[in-house]
Order: sequence, then structure tokens, then C-alpha cells
Amino acid sequence: MNVRAQTVAAIGAFPWHSYVKLCKPKVVSLVVFTALVAMLLAAPPGDLPWTLLLAGTAGITLAGFSAAAFNHIADREIDAEMGRTKARPLPTGDISRSAATIFASLLGTASLTLLWFVVNPLTAVLTLFTLIGYAVIYTRYLKWIGPQNIVLGGASGAAPALLGWTAVTGQVGWEAITLFLIIFVWTPPHFWPLAIARREEYAAAKVPMMPVTNGVAYTKRQTLYYAIALLPVSLLPVLVGMSGPVYLVGATLLGGSFILRAWRLLHVDSDRQAMKLFGFSITYLTALFALMLADHYLPLGSLPTVIG
Repeated sequence: MNVRAQTVAAIGAFPWHSYVKLCKPKVVSLVVFTALVAMLLAAPPGDLPWTLLLAGTAGITLAGFSAAAFNHIADREIDAEMGRTKARPLPTGDISRSAATIFASLLGTASLTLLWFVVNPLTAVLTLFTLIGYAVIYTRYLKWIGPQNIVLGGASGAAPALLGWTAVTGQVGWEAITLFLIIFVWTPPHFWPLAIARREEYAAAKVPMMPVTNGVAYTKRQTLYYAIALLPVSLLPVLVGMSGPVYLVGATLLGGSFILRAWRLLHVDSDRQAMKLFGFSITYLTALFALMLADHYLPLGSLPTVIG
């Protein structure tokens, strides 16, 4: 076999697909989308800072990939016990723990370096705290403390939108806090329906998710309460002057639909219904941030600012 053939064979044998799985691209794509929308909202429509937008998007994406890989490492034992995760690269042995650690560390280092030198130090520091918060504090500790683990760990998932804002502005303002709060409050009613449908797997892995510790009925009620709380929180962009009438109408309709679906889950004993709400919650957040962006670029005027 010649050198070229050997090289092709080596590349073909390398578990690229397994390293891609480590990055959880589907999950990270939603995170990056919220960060990108935040960057576009922070930038003047007629004067987009393309260098910051590209570098910020790349840096936050790499950080998301790194956090996902570290999560795989920390959860490798419980992943092996759960049906939906037992085919992940670490439980199957496709990638070793040491290789995954090196990979995750390289991604994190690349992210922080890019953000520090091309974007701004504040975004890099906040990204570092987010990585530590998710990969260490949440995955290692908060996940195991009890049924409020998702609420307490929600800050890590909500941080990228804040990072997107600071990437362009270099500071944390009311707008950034507003974006953070929306995702923070959205996280429990997004995740708890999945936990309901997968409660037996979490119980087998001894992870104290709410449906395991407090029961399905209690979790459904909490999901509804958070869906109700999410509606006024989702209208905060209007109060801070970041969004106008298009967003106001759209967010109200989306929030009402979320509440209605959570109410339906409360009265239907079906794991399928729980998964429907889980799927809708992803559509909800995507549509909500898309509405912010549309409202930002549509010249339809604005509403009075309450906080500013």
C-alpha cells in the first residue's frame, strides 16, 4: 500500500462522526442561534461589525462544543444506563476518556483565545465562567442535588445570549439581562417534559430529576407554572425598548400557545404529549428570537421604553 492509500485509510478509520457527536451540534445550534440574534440586536442595522459577528459566533460555537464534550465525559457512566444516550461515543468506547478530554480542552482553549484577542476580554471571561458553570458546577454537582437542578443549572444555557450582546457592545446592559432571563425561565418548562417521558431512565441512572423525586403530576404543574411565568418575562424586550409591536404581538401569541400546551399536558396522561411539548418548546424559543430579529429590522416604529 502506497503512502497516499495509507493516509486515506487512516483518515477513513478516524472516528470523525464520534467527535461530531461529542459536540452535540443540534443542541449547540440553538444556543448559537440565540447568541447570533443577540449580536445582531446589539449592532446598528446599517453598520454591522462583521469581524465581531464572525469571531463572536465562532468563539461561542467552539465554547458550546467544548461544554458539550465535557458533559459527555462527566456523564459517561449514567449515559451507559440510559436508552437514549447509551450509544454515545464514550459509553460505546468509540472515543477514550483521555482523547475526549484533550478534544474538549482544545475546543475551549480555541474559543477563549479567539474571544479574548478578537472580540473582547469581557466576553472571554464570561464564556470561561459559563464553561465552568456547565461542565463542572452543573454537571458534577447541581444535577445531583435534587429536583430543582434544572432551574439552578439554567444559567449556563441562558448565558450565550448574554455573551452575544457583550461580544458587540463590550458591556452587560438591561437588554442582555432580558435575553438571559427569557432563556433562564424557558429552560425548566422546556426540559421537564423530556424528563417526564424519560423518567424511568433517569430513575435507573439515579439522577434526581423532578419526575423521579416528586412525581409526574407535580412536574406537570411546575411546567405549567413556569410556562405562565414565561409570558410576562418574554415581553421584557418591549419594556427595555429593544423590541416593538411586531414582537409584542408574536410573543404574546407564542406564550399563549405554550401555556395552552402545558395545560393540555397537565390533563393528558401521555408521554407522547410530553414529547410534543418538548418539541414545541424548541420551536417556541427559535420563533421568539426570530421575531426579535424581524422586529429589529422592520421599520414599524417602537413602543415607549419603561426601563432604560
